[in-house]
Amino acid sequence: MSRQGIRVALADDDVLLREGLASLLDRSGFDVVGQSGDAVGLIDLVHRQRPDLVVVDIRMPPRHEVEGLEAARQIRAELPETAILVLSAHVEVEHAMDLLAEGQRTGYLLKSRVIDVDDFTETLRRLVRGGSAVDPALVAELFAARRADDPLDVLSPREREVLALMAEGRSNSAIAQRLWVTEGTVEKHVRSILMKLHLEESDEVHRRVLAVLTFLGAR
Repeated sequence: MSRQGIRVALADDDVLLREGLASLLDRSGFDVVGQSGDAVGLIDLVHRQRPDLVVVDIRMPPRHEVEGLEAARQIRAELPETAILVLSAHVEVEHAMDLLAEGQRTGYLLKSRVIDVDDFTETLRRLVRGGSAVDPALVAELFAARRADDPLDVLSPREREVLALMAEGRSNSAIAQRLWVTEGTVEKHVRSILMKLHLEESDEVHRRVLAVLTFLGAR
């Protein structure tokens, strides 16, 4: 990373939103290395600047369909260490699942979440550190559509609550604050979740991502 902080490339065809986001990130200590109004320009920008993080709108010119998502997939394939956050105006479950199946350093948020600056910037930092981020609205939809043969049935109701908050990308301390319990209690729940889901032994960040992917797949 540069001395100025996490290097970010932005892509959105809404110039006002893009400039506003660039200004917000600059004030928050990020280094915005470039902006693009379309997916082709974003890919070129990423190849030239090699940012730590890409923030891209899911719908981009010329068709305004899923050009941003397609660009994210290409960037992930060519530069897997680049963190990617896709922003969307609405919850789009299938497209989000496609993206989040990539695992680490990947996030999906509604544009409305940008309003909470502290939470948004912490999400970006977490992605660069190897974490994941899922919008709470998507988590709610996935819970509502759970299958009958849900692999999460082995979890207790409280463990499912903890896992849903993990899926949003929250740390143990943030989960503890949300559920009004101690951080130690959350840590016990997390250990139990990882054990019950039979997740492979690896570093803590990777196991949390695997748990989130299990949650996302159980729909």
